[in-house]
Amino acid sequence: MLLLSVLSGLLLIPAWFETGHGLILMVAFIPLFVIEDYLDMNKHQNHSFRAFLLALPAFFVWNAATTWWIFNATAVGMAIAILANTILMSLLFWFFHVTKRNTGRNIGYFGFIVYWLAFEHFYFNAELAWPWLTLGHGFSYHTRFIQWYDSTGVLGGSLWILLCNVLLYASYRCYIMRSTKRQVAGILALFLFVLTIPVVISFIKYFTYHEKSDPREIVVLQPNIDPYQKFISDPYEQTLIQLELTANHADSSTDYVVGPETSINNSIWLHQIESVPDIRLIRAFLQYYPGLKYVVGAQCYERVYGKDTLSSTVKRISGSPVYYESYNAALQLDSTPEIQVYFKSELVVGVEKMPYQKYLKFLNKLIIRLGGTTRGWSTQEEREVFFSPQDSTGVAPVICWESVFGEYLNDYILKGADFIFVITNDGWWGDTPGYRQHNALSRIRAVETRRSIARSANTGISCFIDQRGDIIKKLGWWERGAINARINANDKLTFYVRNGDYIGRISRFFALITALYLLTGILLRMRRTGNLKETG
Repeated sequence: MLLLSVLSGLLLIPAWFETGHGLILMVAFIPLFVIEDYLDMNKHQNHSFRAFLLALPAFFVWNAATTWWIFNATAVGMAIAILANTILMSLLFWFFHVTKRNTGRNIGYFGFIVYWLAFEHFYFNAELAWPWLTLGHGFSYHTRFIQWYDSTGVLGGSLWILLCNVLLYASYRCYIMRSTKRQVAGILALFLFVLTIPVVISFIKYFTYHEKSDPREIVVLQPNIDPYQKFISDPYEQTLIQLELTANHADSSTDYVVGPETSINNSIWLHQIESVPDIRLIRAFLQYYPGLKYVVGAQCYERVYGKDTLSSTVKRISGSPVYYESYNAALQLDSTPEIQVYFKSELVVGVEKMPYQKYLKFLNKLIIRLGGTTRGWSTQEEREVFFSPQDSTGVAPVICWESVFGEYLNDYILKGADFIFVITNDGWWGDTPGYRQHNALSRIRAVETRRSIARSANTGISCFIDQRGDIIKKLGWWERGAINARINANDKLTFYVRNGDYIGRISRFFALITALYLLTGILLRMRRTGNLKETG
């Protein structure tokens, strides 16, 4: 049974690599189902907790093989991410097993589907957020298969994968249990229907989708500076490199230049922002391009007073009575005197923030400093859209990790974003699958929102992505340069943008109902028998 568990883990891996495919996920849980069925049929010889123990190898193999690259940034962070995710997924599988052995096969497998979807939805919204391995993300390299994400979001893909696994295993079990050929054929036909119809719909949508012609000329920069050196290098170096790249690629028809995350190295105090040398350099450059909008990442600071100093993210200048907030920010500079500012608000756990800080203060020393601080960045409650002073075009300034969260990005679109600009710094992980996976997830966001994406990475992959999720131009790893393209704006709202992760919300409701049904059944049996032998 241990080998079956490892086999499930191995089947879950390939979808997160360019050489793999998401379709393999349609069978990935079947070895675990075989294990669970054996435990269920021999429940009197096997305690239910064995389901948890036997699921651990599968989920450890999957997590370790797909996210080991976190080690290049933080060994502690990698260990916590892999172990926490492995334990949570294994507990979920154990709870499915307990549900099935106490309520029956149909409710059990229904519980498995809604529990898993509720778990993924929780991971998108919890303070301890880690939705990287959401099952639906397994199609990030093959977006032709999931064009219907514009209606369901990524959780629609997770539902598809889970349902296919359950139906295929049901047909296999009917076969080995010598059910009638009609029963086997019926379930198998249903599996094939559920598997193929979304693919057919997706390919039809892919080849019939036409972007409305509303182009903007955009330049994306990739300055390619070692992320571990850029915060201690010449404070003007990054800005000068970016302006040189811009001068070589921009002209009078260029609408936007997009630079990467935290690429203005001077400390920017918001109340003195116009006096910052980098800002003055960019302002001087823009005088030659009056229609140009310059979107770039920066570290910003803001003085706080009074009761605001009680915030958990407020810091104090050593030896001074001054308190301040620090931000990982995106800025838009243009022909107007106003600088539009957005503060990154979906922060990386253990890198940019400590989750549940009130209860985990003893772990503060484990937070690494990837341009951040031991108390974390501050955030803002609402998303911010940068608007063009020429024609009111709106862009979503999505900073790094935020691009992993589908419903989170919807807030930008609902506020008027016609484009998505992803500014990031993926070099922390080195030349590993990490930066490729991160880039691929932006392709899913393009499909969900039907927004063209300009992605600027300090190094990693900088690219343009069209509204079908296809990469139309890119710069590769450790390559300094700039690319330009004409991509289309879009102001239409997809069903998913309007309704968000409704699949997750529905699943959480039914997961709760199923769990209550399970608990009620257990309590009733306890009353009748006075013990819990059947449940354990």
